[in-house]
Amino acid sequence: MMKIIDVLRIFVMAFLLGVFPCQVKSQVIFELFSPDKRLLTNLRISEQIEFQVLMDSVIIVDYSAVSMQLNDGEILGRNLKINKKVTNSVKNMIIPVIAEKFKSVEENYNEMKLVCKGNYDICFRAYNNGLAWRFETKINDSIKIVNEELVLNFPPKASIWFPEEEGFFSHNERYYTFEPLVQISSDRFCSLPALVESVGRIKVLVTESDLFDYPGMWLEGTSGSALKAIFPGMALEEEQTNDRNVKVSKYADYIAYTNGSRSFPWRILAVARDDGDLITNQLSFLLAEPCKIEDPSWIKPGKVAWDWWNACNIYGVDFKSGVNTDTYKYYIDFASKYGIEYIIMDEGWYILGDLLNVVPEIDMVEIIRYANEKNVGVILWVVWKTLEDQWEAAFDQFERWGVKGLKVDFMQRDDQWMVNYYGRVAEEAANRHMLVDFHGAYKPSGLSRKYPNVLTREGLRGLEQSKWSDKNTPDHNVTLPFIRMVAGPMDYTPGAMLNANKENFRAVFSEPMSMGTRCHQLAMYVIYESPLQMLCDNPSNYYREPDCMDFLSVVPTVWDSTVVISASVGEHITLGRKSGQEWYIGSMTNWDQRQIEIDFSFLDTGNYMMDIFQDGINADRYAADFKRMKKEVNSSDKLTIKLAPGGGWVARIYKNPEEK
Repeated sequence: MMKIIDVLRIFVMAFLLGVFPCQVKSQVIFELFSPDKRLLTNLRISEQIEFQVLMDSVIIVDYSAVSMQLNDGEILGRNLKINKKVTNSVKNMIIPVIAEKFKSVEENYNEMKLVCKGNYDICFRAYNNGLAWRFETKINDSIKIVNEELVLNFPPKASIWFPEEEGFFSHNERYYTFEPLVQISSDRFCSLPALVESVGRIKVLVTESDLFDYPGMWLEGTSGSALKAIFPGMALEEEQTNDRNVKVSKYADYIAYTNGSRSFPWRILAVARDDGDLITNQLSFLLAEPCKIEDPSWIKPGKVAWDWWNACNIYGVDFKSGVNTDTYKYYIDFASKYGIEYIIMDEGWYILGDLLNVVPEIDMVEIIRYANEKNVGVILWVVWKTLEDQWEAAFDQFERWGVKGLKVDFMQRDDQWMVNYYGRVAEEAANRHMLVDFHGAYKPSGLSRKYPNVLTREGLRGLEQSKWSDKNTPDHNVTLPFIRMVAGPMDYTPGAMLNANKENFRAVFSEPMSMGTRCHQLAMYVIYESPLQMLCDNPSNYYREPDCMDFLSVVPTVWDSTVVISASVGEHITLGRKSGQEWYIGSMTNWDQRQIEIDFSFLDTGNYMMDIFQDGINADRYAADFKRMKKEVNSSDKLTIKLAPGGGWVARIYKNPEEK
């Protein structure tokens, strides 16, 4: 039986906090609603702090504990004593430097900050489409973080799209297996983001943002309906086996050594009542640190002609193709002809291990001079470790050459040191007006808002896998937008002009093809967000496809608005994207053929012309088969489109030039 003094203690605590919370035994419960009142977070405070999330009064995440253990034995969030509770509501519009989904992003949340004895706060923010929380410390000295506790308790019948990993040394390029959560045993773990299907098909995506001077978060199974956060320890010793692979050979028994007065990364639960809500969710952006570049006007998104995927196998020329000056001039000519902003010079342009030692077949000064003459920028691929070892000399050389950006590759880690490395690259590149594309990388975690010159990154199973694997299927392609893309832009590298159905596909390293139809590939340019978007195939192949190049030469890489027309994780997705006065529609399906109705009510009044690329009548047999047609359309129209197995559909919609 509860003692009278315990009851009085609760009432006194409630009075001091300026609220009258719900009471259960010796617990105090605070309620935090989203602005639309549909998402409720209950904070339960007893010996520890726990939160519960309800959507429309249904529990989608049950009480889950959070805490942070310091090296002195103190555990923030345990036996906490609250000095005061501070609430706040925010509603405004943010104009992103790079418009990935929208030219303006609404920021609307209710916040509750618990100011605790011990010089720390716990801050929760409730949005209409998710919950976020983090610790903030105000300790004068540096501190070691031994561990950060998070155990997410989902309903017993929850399932998960699980991007399983084998170790912390990873490109974070995984396929997603859909399994009951209870089947994820305690010896299995995954990278982020991960997507859970909770009660009533409500989706909960787990990720993080504002990650700096701290390791990335991963999730471990529990052999039950819970997921536990785990982190790589601080790297104490490393083992380098070649120019790019540097593994941690000894981890510390703590995860971070950092400033004692700081905010820690936001933990995010992005909630979607409908699958399409995941596509428009921008919590990762909203919770990131604002832009630190004083004048970012020089940052130029665009498309890139890429050499590595197609192995420089150009043809119909009178010189030997390969990693040489003549070949890159050919790529530059192609880019210039079609208004493509950049080319990438991938692996092969320098002697591995020495960024200052250009191979004799390459005249870098001449290539960049020629590119400038053609109004094309040059981006250079570099191995991260070589860049680190030759930091100042390499950056100085790139700046003298006039390089427009770097593709930094093979980091394969997200321990504290490596997370800081990303930030240093972004800052140094920004200081020299260079773009950055990270490959061999962990998921986006807010860096591209802080440094918008970081236009894109990998951290996914992209089209390169088709050079050696038959697993990059259309099913995978229509799963990525609902999971990996929620965290931020993804460099999937689309654009294959050699296409194959399931029966005809072969993995060919030097002359690769894609799974699915030609229109499946074209639709990626509308559906996949990447402000630095690749054209992966051989320019010689593109020259043979003038219809496709009519589309690829004009499709934007940033968007003013996004409309979800139809969406189901792992099955299909259809989006409308607006850029200026034009709209683009992209639709993709898995290996199932299907029909999808497009309602054009998102258009403004007036008549439009629609330039359509659709699966050809024989696309189920010959995947490169497509049909191009034009059609008038207005906001009152509806259209049923047909997608072949592994198919796609794409259209450019513009004002009818005949309309006065």
